[in-house]
Amino acid sequence: MVDRSDVCVLLPTLEEAETIGDVVAGFRDAGFEHVLVVDGNSTDGTREIAREHGACVMTQSGAGKGQAVREGVATVDREYVLMADGDGTYRPADADRMLEPLFEGRADHVIGDRFADMEPGAMTRLNRVGNRIINRLFATVHGRDLQDILSGYRAFTRESFERFRLDAEGFGIETELAVECVRNGVATEVAPVRYERRPGGSETNLHPLRDGGRIVFTLYALTKTNNPLFYFGFVASVGALFGIGLAGYVAYDFLANGVSHEVIALLSAFLVLLSTQLFMFGVLSDIIVSVNREQTRRLEELSDRLREFED
Repeated sequence: MVDRSDVCVLLPTLEEAETIGDVVAGFRDAGFEHVLVVDGNSTDGTREIAREHGACVMTQSGAGKGQAVREGVATVDREYVLMADGDGTYRPADADRMLEPLFEGRADHVIGDRFADMEPGAMTRLNRVGNRIINRLFATVHGRDLQDILSGYRAFTRESFERFRLDAEGFGIETELAVECVRNGVATEVAPVRYERRPGGSETNLHPLRDGGRIVFTLYALTKTNNPLFYFGFVASVGALFGIGLAGYVAYDFLANGVSHEVIALLSAFLVLLSTQLFMFGVLSDIIVSVNREQTRRLEELSDRLREFED
C-alpha cells in the first residue's frame, strides 16, 4: 500500500503557466500533500500559479532540468520522490503504479514507459524514432533494456539517488539516471504509464535535434566508466578504418600510377598503431571495471551480513 505522506512529488518547470496549475492540483487531489515545484526562472507566472494550487515552490539557482532535479532532491525530506514534468503529459492516476515497486521493496528506481500507452499525437514521428534509437543504443552498450530511458516520469528512493554522480544540466538527466542505475547496480523496474498530448497553448522546451544530439553524446560519454571497451573501442574502430582506408589509397596510387605518398603512409601507420593502443587500453580498462564491480558486490554482501549479525 502506497503511503503518500512519505512521497514528495518533484516537478521541474520552465514557462509552464498553461499547465502547471492542473498538474499540481491533479497530484494533490490524488492525495499527495508534498508537491515541490523547482522553477527555472519562468517569466510567465508559473511559480505564482503553482503556489496558488498548493505547491511548495523554489527558484533554481542555475539553469536546466538536470540542475533543477539535483537541487530539488537535495531539499526533499521524504523517503521517496516521484518526479514528473509540469506540462500535463503524465497522469497522477499512474502514480501508485510507479510507487508500488518501491514500497514493496522490489526496486529503488522506477521508470515510466511512455510507449506502453501513448496517446496519438503525443510524440512526433521524429521524436519517436529518436527515442527508439537511443533506447536501443543504451541496451546495446549497457546490457539492460529499460524500454524508455528518456521518460521524465520517475519514482525513486532518496537514498538511491544520493549514490549517483550526476552532472547533466539539461535533458540529459534522464540518460544519466538510467546509466547510474546500471553502474551502481540499483534495482530498477519499468512501469507502463499513459503519455498524453500537451494541452493546447503549451509549448515543449525540448528541441529534438539539439537536445537529441546532447543526449546521444551524454550516453556515449558515460560509457567511459560503465563500458570502457565500447568507449575506447568505438574511437579505435573509427581510427583504424580511416588508417586502413588511407593505406589502401597509398597502395593503389603507387601500384597504378607509381606515385608514392610517404606522409600519408606515415599518417596511416600512426592511426592504425594508435587505434590498436586505444583498443588495448579499452580491454584493460574493462578488466579493471569488472574486478571493481566484483569487489563492490562482495563488500556489499559483507555489509549486509554484518547488519544482519548486529540485528
